[in-house]
Amino acid sequence: MDTIFLMNNLWVMVCAVLVLLMQGGFILLEAGSTRMKNAGHIAGKTIFTVGIASIVFWAVGYGFIYGESNGFIGFSDFFFGDFTTMFDGLAGSVDFFFQLVFAAIALTIAFGGFAERAKLSAYLIFAVLFSAFVYPVVAHWIWGGGWLGGLGKQDFAGSTVVHLTGAMAALAATLILKPRLGKYNKDGSANDLAGHNQVYTALGVLVLWVGWFGFNAGSTFGVADAFFGYVALNTQLAAAAGAIGALLVAWAILGKADVPTMLNGALAGLVAITASCAFVAPWAAVIIGLIGGLIVFFSMKFFDKAKIDDPIFALSVHGVAGVWGTLSTGFFATPELAAMNGGLPGLFYGGGITQLGVQSIGVVASGIYAFVVSFIILLGMKAVMNGIRVTEEEEVIGLDLSEHGSYGYPESMPTHKEKTGA
Repeated sequence: MDTIFLMNNLWVMVCAVLVLLMQGGFILLEAGSTRMKNAGHIAGKTIFTVGIASIVFWAVGYGFIYGESNGFIGFSDFFFGDFTTMFDGLAGSVDFFFQLVFAAIALTIAFGGFAERAKLSAYLIFAVLFSAFVYPVVAHWIWGGGWLGGLGKQDFAGSTVVHLTGAMAALAATLILKPRLGKYNKDGSANDLAGHNQVYTALGVLVLWVGWFGFNAGSTFGVADAFFGYVALNTQLAAAAGAIGALLVAWAILGKADVPTMLNGALAGLVAITASCAFVAPWAAVIIGLIGGLIVFFSMKFFDKAKIDDPIFALSVHGVAGVWGTLSTGFFATPELAAMNGGLPGLFYGGGITQLGVQSIGVVASGIYAFVVSFIILLGMKAVMNGIRVTEEEEVIGLDLSEHGSYGYPESMPTHKEKTGA
């Protein structure tokens, strides 16, 4: 068997494992960004929803993305199991696993809009429906032979497919679920329901940062020309610039070097470069990441003032930065890299507004589809399930106890006897 073929498959499989390990980063990030009474719930729901996403993706998701296309959705390769299949020069099973872990990441992003107030059963049902009917459709449009890919939409590793899709589902969820108890006062001012562990949050960001090299560099699907190193370089530069930009703007405006803002800036830089990492020069990667870090700060403030309660900042980090990252290739894509990876050069390289227009169409169409379908799904769930939000009493005592019967930090939480004085 050809050595390059084996090396390509090994490379992509290792990268897929890195992407799967990003779920550990999300566990730390989300648990650290929320309150102690919900930490065990957040960790547990992440594991079981990844399990659900895996089964659904195997059954129908992969087929809807990569099956025989009518431009809107695929219709073959369900219950995938053909080890003889070849795709992108890879064994079909390797490509399948790589695509599966991307789908699971999009679902985890979507659940940012559920944090600290949704029933566990709502996670379960939405995981099935999102993994079957939301993410696969957008992925098919761009990566699976659909109409946006046909227009030349550039999204190398998923600023739109993964991050914007997940963020729009999160927006639908947080609008339907309403803000957490105590988040907003009657005069409209917001209270800071601070996360319980910034060290967890920072470690989660670092785990995600490392996993992102599987996300972006793995999307080269090969090692022969070592182009994955170039993609990794752009990824690193954008993340670094995003962290610096967010810290400096927070420091300048708030008078304090706000740690959560800095961490979200690093993630925003990573999200922004995900679409363009294979299309732009390193200097542009720095600009893209820097702007991502700046806009995430203002976006976080905007959603808070609009009374849209987003505990994990999924809308800002994955949504707004995902939009910017998608549009950035329309400005910065070089002629050489565009020719190699698909699409046209950007505006700043004499390509005119054509590619920027295609990118804009992709953002609008994908964002609207993900939001509308997720909103309809959640409204239906709310009606059928007699609500998808826990009761006020359950929210006050925390989802660890109300949904699972035990605390994530049992030694740090008051016992029943301590609370009642018995």
